Amino acid sequence: MAPRNLLYMAPSNFLLGSRFWMTQFSTEILFKSVSFRLFGVKCNNTESLEKVDLLNNLLTMGVDIDMAKKRQPGVFNRMITNEQDLQMFLLSKGASKKVIASIISRYPRAITRTPESLSKRWDLWRKIMASDLEIVNILERSPESFFRSNNNLNLEENIKFLYSVGLTRKCLCRLLTNAPRTFSNSLDLNKQMVELLQAVCLSLGHKDPAKFVRKIILKNPFILIQSTKRVKANIEFLQSTFNLNSEELLALISGPGAEILDLSNDYAKRNYTNIKEKLFSLGCTEEEVQKFVLSYPDVIFLAEKKFNDKIDCLIQEKISISQIIESPRVLDSSLSTLKNRIKELINAGYNLSTSSITLLSWSLKRYKAKLRKLNG
Repeated sequence: MAPRNLLYMAPSNFLLGSRFWMTQFSTEILFKSVSFRLFGVKCNNTESLEKVDLLNNLLTMGVDIDMAKKRQPGVFNRMITNEQDLQMFLLSKGASKKVIASIISRYPRAITRTPESLSKRWDLWRKIMASDLEIVNILERSPESFFRSNNNLNLEENIKFLYSVGLTRKCLCRLLTNAPRTFSNSLDLNKQMVELLQAVCLSLGHKDPAKFVRKIILKNPFILIQSTKRVKANIEFLQSTFNLNSEELLALISGPGAEILDLSNDYAKRNYTNIKEKLFSLGCTEEEVQKFVLSYPDVIFLAEKKFNDKIDCLIQEKISISQIIESPRVLDSSLSTLKNRIKELINAGYNLSTSSITLLSWSLKRYKAKLRKLNG
């Protein structure tokens, strides 16, 4: 009777016919679950060997296979991949092996790009970025930004279009750094958003739509990846809620309120309603609420519970609502930071109810220096 253990089968029944074949794999590779594909009842030997080559290459490069397979498992079913070409290309641009391994672990689809496509895309990015190192740094933070799309023609057309509407190289660099998906958008989507912003500008009496668009994008680099419907709804919400004239609305949406245009309109309305109700309950007037929000538009980003909890925390420590309205940036700090700082300041003899509360929102370095001074 033939032995049941596969490893003791007769040489003629097992692939290359010799235990020598088995010794070609390290113990580590042999017992990786990914390598057991070779032992399937039905398998194509050539295809399986190619997959083992891919896995061996990635392991040698230091790629986290488990992470990569969770992120984009389909890549491991590709018959052709270019992981070694990718590594050589990125090394030539100044990326370290560690960075390359991290890029592939987090965005394995990168290994499907051809050397020709990589080179073309890199050249296009260099029309915006000042150095290869800047691009490498972006890839290290966000590999998807470079490898998400393989459509170099679309990228080229978007760059030309954004230059044509008055965006400077500095603006485009900021977009690539913070909102690279802008360049994966279809050209038509980017045109629709720019045209909407230009139309808003002209309807509000501004004479320089290119400058207006540039100001909004500098303040909010994510604007071009939003829907025109959302942006239009939020502009209408701001204008109707605060009874702003054209000049005031222009100043708000191209300045401190630019990021509100990204929000879900329902979310923005719900948060503003909660702010009003909470401040009304503390004796504020409609005028005071509007002054508060317009002086600190970021407050609309705070969900109901976070806003209420922070206000309650401050009120409980004998800080008046008028103090909060005068120094709204204290709400930038997390609830735990507020609690810790309040406790430290009280222990240092600082009277929050009669003194400025702005130091609750200071940078850690500046705050610690002030605290040391108070403690004498």
